[in-house]
Amino acid sequence: MPTVTLPPKENALFKRILRCYEHKQYRNGLKFCKQILSNSKFAEHGETLAMKGLTLNCLGKKEEAYDLVRRGLRNDLKSHVCILTRVKPCFGRTVCALSLTLPRVAGWHVYGLLQRSDKKYDEAIKCYRNALKWDKDNLQILRDLSLLQIQMRDLEGYRETRYQLLQLRPAQRASWIGYAIAYHLLEDYEMAAKIIEEFRKTQQTSPDKVDYEYSELLLYQNQVLREAGLYKEALDHLSNYEKQICDKLAVEETRGELLLKLERLDEATEVYRRLQERNPENWSYYHGLEKALKPSSVEERLKIYEETWEKFPKGLVPRRLPLNFLSGEKFRECLDRYLRMNFSKGCPPVFTTLKSLYSDKEKVAIIEELVVSYETSLKSCRMFSQNDDGKEEPPTTLLWVQYFLAQHYDMIGQQTLALEHINAAIESTPTLIELFLIKAKIYKHAGNIREAAQWMDEAQALDTADRFINSKCAKYMLKAGMIKEAEEMCSKFTRTTVTLCGGYIGSDLPVFLMFPQEGASAVENLNEMQCMWFQTECALAYKAMNKFGEALKKCHEIERHFVEITDDQFDFHTYCMRKMTLRSYVDLLKLEDVLRMHPFYYKAATTAIQIYLSLHDNPLTDDSKELQADTANLSDKELKKLRNKQRRAQKKAQLEEEKKNAEKEKQLKNQKKKKEDDDEEIGGPKEELIPEKLVKVESPLEEAVKFLTPLKHLVKDKIETHLLAFEIYFRKEKSLLMLQSVKRALSIDPDHPWLHQCLVRFFKGVSESKELPDVVRTVLKQEITRLFGDSNAKSFNQAYLTKHSDSIPHRLAVAKMMVYLDSSTETRAAELATSLDESLNNRTVQTCTEVLDCLRSGSLGDRKEHAESYRAECHKLYPYTLAFMPPGYEENTKMVNGDVSTETEELANEM
Repeated sequence: MPTVTLPPKENALFKRILRCYEHKQYRNGLKFCKQILSNSKFAEHGETLAMKGLTLNCLGKKEEAYDLVRRGLRNDLKSHVCILTRVKPCFGRTVCALSLTLPRVAGWHVYGLLQRSDKKYDEAIKCYRNALKWDKDNLQILRDLSLLQIQMRDLEGYRETRYQLLQLRPAQRASWIGYAIAYHLLEDYEMAAKIIEEFRKTQQTSPDKVDYEYSELLLYQNQVLREAGLYKEALDHLSNYEKQICDKLAVEETRGELLLKLERLDEATEVYRRLQERNPENWSYYHGLEKALKPSSVEERLKIYEETWEKFPKGLVPRRLPLNFLSGEKFRECLDRYLRMNFSKGCPPVFTTLKSLYSDKEKVAIIEELVVSYETSLKSCRMFSQNDDGKEEPPTTLLWVQYFLAQHYDMIGQQTLALEHINAAIESTPTLIELFLIKAKIYKHAGNIREAAQWMDEAQALDTADRFINSKCAKYMLKAGMIKEAEEMCSKFTRTTVTLCGGYIGSDLPVFLMFPQEGASAVENLNEMQCMWFQTECALAYKAMNKFGEALKKCHEIERHFVEITDDQFDFHTYCMRKMTLRSYVDLLKLEDVLRMHPFYYKAATTAIQIYLSLHDNPLTDDSKELQADTANLSDKELKKLRNKQRRAQKKAQLEEEKKNAEKEKQLKNQKKKKEDDDEEIGGPKEELIPEKLVKVESPLEEAVKFLTPLKHLVKDKIETHLLAFEIYFRKEKSLLMLQSVKRALSIDPDHPWLHQCLVRFFKGVSESKELPDVVRTVLKQEITRLFGDSNAKSFNQAYLTKHSDSIPHRLAVAKMMVYLDSSTETRAAELATSLDESLNNRTVQTCTEVLDCLRSGSLGDRKEHAESYRAECHKLYPYTLAFMPPGYEENTKMVNGDVSTETEELANEM
């Protein structure tokens, strides 16, 4: 069939279809397609059918898209558009056929576009390279190739492609900038600086004109010079173009850094004093001033801050920083002034600012002595000291002193005193939300998260419009296993969410608006908003409840968020070069390179790995077989009773399921309606994460490795990464990878208790294995001799105990390995782990809870009878800890008339 030429009106519509497709405005594109195809003359117009197919493919309607593309091909075989769209259904075979008869460039190019839409960037790069073999100077293909190369961090290839673009389009700004960035990322800073300078010379900019893009170019050029180590050139550059740079604060801060690098200390001093006047609360300016003045003694160093006190009498930072390096009476004197100022003004964060000092026991003692004296004096004469000749303090000063003391005693592990002070503060001012927050935190640190969640709920009730307290309350509820309550708490602030709007305002990036999400649950909204703190806490809560499927679902949702964040950077590769936000762009690329170092991902990954390890060790069994085995020994009467109970439970479950399905159907209906009303849609539907499928994975260890791989590359400095790797490889019986993991862990912390357990298990496992190849056995023997010497596993375990006999976590690790190596040592191991002598180190709530869990789980042998006695001993030491409460305590804990129960406090007072 010959190619049909569209008249002007339809041709204009077709161009709008192409524009909508390029800008991802798929719904609008389909409307224009319908306008063309509804005309009987063009109902089978091949190019329009093909573009409609491409658009539907982006909306996830692949089957319908393929049908339209095939119709388009039949109707217009010679069309450039149709040739491109023919590639997708048949992939490589069709491309090979096309390469013999049709334009090869078009086929490979759009094959690459389709691969790119499926996030198969490596395959897309191959397609673009094939296209360039037939047309090496195709600008569009080179641009698309460069985007994929920078996305995949193929920096050498990116440099080559940008050089080709620069040769083809030397007049375009993006050609120069892209080529310079390529050298910058390859750390060839001098070459990058030369390219930027050549480009800068071509810019016709008036010195008096405010040009933000030119300003950003100058700041980026200066950054490259600094990273190249050309500090003098960078300083000269800053001075020459200072008037044309809009960010005056960045100029001053950069000048101060450069003057310090060049040892021009007098000039640096002037710069940092000017910066101090601009913002006397910026810590970095004081550090810069210290480097410039180079004080030779503590007195000279203190004098720097004393001069600042006189200039800025209300400044808090210049009074806080000297506390880091002062000691003795001088520390007491400066601390006294700092605390009085804060308590008089009523500054709640004062304890947070002093928290870093608590690593020094001498300073902690001075803090306690000083603040306790304030409390005593304020109660008697309403002054900080009875020797003061000043005016009396307001009643709120005593309140903030008690607030501070509560946090202080909580920090040093004296929860009883902490509760006494916070209760006194609450009694005097029962409407101050911060007091309830601290009381909840005290209970959390004391090990009673349920009581903590109740007090946090009390705080939230005082101000239901505060989103911070709402989030904190939800977090505490999740830690307490109150998942439904936490979801209801979050639902108060998830009625609106960020959603993509179908429009662009002066840029190529999408506009985001806030509007209600009707029919969506709080959990769905939180997932849509990538609220990862909530999902992380949910995963941990479900894991603690042994609901591994739900926990894995949350972990995989977080993994998807990080994939989306990585993919989202694609839009910025062209945008940032066009808008000249080059410093931010380079920072973005560096952030993306280490994105999975983020604590959210690390916590989700480690949680998922632990669950998969548990699923490997204890595979899920068939419930029906277990039930059949249990009922075999029951009498007829008991069996009838059991079946009636099962029928009632089944009926109840069926009603709940019907109700749940009805709600789900309603939500789906609302979501479908919303999608139909949207002007724009992004991508196709994602595969649904079903907990039942996630928990029944065929190879849990392989799934664990997927989460482990990013950690091994990006979080090498954490010992837990390598110990988790060992746990996986130990189960996979990969001896050399086990060796690699323990060696990396040894380089971080050779005395870690978990590492000791891994070493003993590795030692025993390798020594007893008989299926290792000779080469592997030789390597392992050499390394084991180097790690353990000539000792065996038992003697190695004993030597570790001798070295760390005064630490409870280390004693627990030794006890577990004693039972692992010889089950007859259970009694000795239990005695070793359960000792609570005051002379032992690391005696904390967490450590004692771990020992109790080991007694109950059988890790220390069959010592369950000792668990109750150990629990009672721990309860005397930690009366508020939920894990050490008497049996049946949790059932008795309740809320009375809406007030938080004080049963825990009463029980602790009795002790």
